[in-house]
Amino acid sequence: MPEPVLSAVKNHLDREALDGGYEAAAAAHNRAERTYTAAAELLSCRPDEIAVVENATRAWDMAFYSLRFGAGDRILTAESEYASNYIAYLQVARATGAVVEAIPNDEHGQVSLDALTSMIDDRVKLISVTHVPTNGGLVNPAAEIGRIARDAGIPYLLDACQSVGQMPVDVEAIGCDILSATGRKYLRGPRGTGLLYVRKSLLETLEPPFLDLHAAEWTAPDHYAIRADARRFETWEGNVAGKIGLAVALDYALAWGLEAIYARVVEVAGKLRDGLSAIPGVTLRDLGTERCGIVTFTKEGLDPTEIQRALAVDNINIAVSPRNFTRLDMDARSLDALPRASVHYYNTEEEVERFCTAIEALG
Repeated sequence: MPEPVLSAVKNHLDREALDGGYEAAAAAHNRAERTYTAAAELLSCRPDEIAVVENATRAWDMAFYSLRFGAGDRILTAESEYASNYIAYLQVARATGAVVEAIPNDEHGQVSLDALTSMIDDRVKLISVTHVPTNGGLVNPAAEIGRIARDAGIPYLLDACQSVGQMPVDVEAIGCDILSATGRKYLRGPRGTGLLYVRKSLLETLEPPFLDLHAAEWTAPDHYAIRADARRFETWEGNVAGKIGLAVALDYALAWGLEAIYARVVEVAGKLRDGLSAIPGVTLRDLGTERCGIVTFTKEGLDPTEIQRALAVDNINIAVSPRNFTRLDMDARSLDALPRASVHYYNTEEEVERFCTAIEALG
């Protein structure tokens, strides 16, 4: 987190400790409300189309489980789809008789637009893909998918957990009806924060899977009314300090500019890929015609967890993406796990060189 984000969270927690949770929240109302207008500015939508929730998974789930499916309905997704999403598809398919189908990849390893077009029929009730998969630097062609979805009149759900904050994400240009994102990754916000966008025209048709006194109003002993905006997907209780921190993180990203952020991310990631590709025994594993700040690779003879542990000794932090996070894609490529190095605009060329030197020394 940037220092302003950390300070915003800590300052509010100090206020809660001194004054109490209700009192601190009331005093911070305007700072918390900034989250909605800042997110709307970032995503090019309306503030009433934004909900702030605990994490990206909850954001995605609240929208997905509001959709209605029946026997024979088709859910189209990507071969690189994230496990949490795919498990949800399977659960709904088991309960309703709907069918989950993966859109084949093109020759570059991204969603094939031709294949998607050929799969469209009147039984397709949802197109749902991950913008940037968790197991690589691939950027799926989100806007092109959006045009196909719009032409067919099919709702389009985009998991933007890895993309929001590192690249421009404009929901109007992309054409998605629903988008989920996290605060804690490229936005550099606090953990335990997430964003949900739902297009107003679709929002009015969705009833959340559960409601409380924030999402709806108890209007009579036997009646309630769901609120009209995207906050119907929220609950009354929430992490106010995290929400305020997320607002600061959004403003921090907006001040730098997403175009400038992405240009720097792509530059640093490109240097990292160049450096890794020159190391004997290293194979880059990123797919797609557009590649972002997530860099995946393997080194011959080394298990990804061994690489992670060895680098940690030198205070170099990477993640490992296992097979069951993106099972269809990993099975197709016969991969069990991938080391995942994620760069941001604050990473330096010297850090890239240090990383490559450390990888070369392993073995």
